[in-house]
Amino acid sequence: MFTWTFVAIEIISAIGLIFLVLLHSGRGGGISDLMGGSLGAAAAGSTVVERNLDRITVAVALVFTFATLTLDLRLQ
Repeated sequence: MFTWTFVAIEIISAIGLIFLVLLHSGRGGGISDLMGGSLGAAAAGSTVVERNLDRITVAVALVFTFATLTLDLRLQ
């Protein structure tokens, strides 16, 4: 039961990481332009949204790393 819980956490966090990385705006804008990110840097709050997106991405990446390491130690 313990192992399957961490497998589920890892799958959910992997899908979340893919989604969050695609939301980041790169050189070309990315998928975040489709959700209103194309207003430009002059728009109020756009930097706050990017900062919060960075924080959420780091948190999900840490959950993914923790789940991966736990599964590695558990399945050895």
